[in-house]
Amino acid sequence: MGDVAKDLTAGTIGGASQLVVGHPFDTIKVKLQSQPTPLPGQLPRYSGAIDAVKQTVAAEGPKGLYKGMGAPLATVAAFNAVLFTVRGQMEALLRSHPDATLTINQQVVCGAGAGLAVSFLACPTELIKCRLQAQSTLAGSGTAAVAVKYGGPMDVVRHVLRSEGGMIGLFKGLVPTLAREVPGNAAMFGAYEALKRLLAGGTDTSELGRGSLLLAGGFAGAAYWAMVYPTDVVKSVIQVDDYKNPKFSGSIDAFRRIRASEGFKGLYKGFGPAMARSVPANAACFLAYEMTRSALG
Repeated sequence: MGDVAKDLTAGTIGGASQLVVGHPFDTIKVKLQSQPTPLPGQLPRYSGAIDAVKQTVAAEGPKGLYKGMGAPLATVAAFNAVLFTVRGQMEALLRSHPDATLTINQQVVCGAGAGLAVSFLACPTELIKCRLQAQSTLAGSGTAAVAVKYGGPMDVVRHVLRSEGGMIGLFKGLVPTLAREVPGNAAMFGAYEALKRLLAGGTDTSELGRGSLLLAGGFAGAAYWAMVYPTDVVKSVIQVDDYKNPKFSGSIDAFRRIRASEGFKGLYKGFGPAMARSVPANAACFLAYEMTRSALG
């Protein structure tokens, strides 16, 4: 089996592990990000992450925490194939000889390149996921967006293709997606390799145990979100914004208006669930990837 096929297989298994572990946290993150700013004297729909979990389970049952998982599950193979394969090919490109060990800076470059490539798959996937996750939040807000009710991922796709400009509508939010994926993956892969080497006491990390790989993967996920979280908030509000009566004219406008109305804390709505998700989800992803890659030789 060639390196590309190995990265495809290992990345798919890693991505599936990440999705199953992390999706409920992601649902709560999007609900907190997308809830409208309350009017003066009114309380927000959700007082925090725990309240969002309670309201979601009460209204939709536990399955509500997995709403929108169909879109990323359907594309997890392609997404992780691109992410890990592009990273692997960039590693090969940057090596001076086949057995050379890359520096941490070179790993950062590989991560950035992988992030650039996956952005074009992540954007439509994220749009579908966010629409499904946020619609119950928007339904209680009185916004124009509540006119649209989606029955599932394909219903979102059909609506966007029919009513929001065709194929280009699926790439709404591409700019903030790029601004999230490129630096985020640079930070993630750089942090992952750096901590592995620290734990191994050198550049040879082949003997690290599962606990060390879990720790490095969790740390890498935290590094990703610490780097790019405000960008993710902007991406989410852009992607759930109403097409006919948009609240925001673009990413910069969304950033400025969130900061003006809610302060910088508005750019960190849902940060707790995102970090709570990133550590176990990325730990599971990287461990599954490393174990599968090792088993394949």
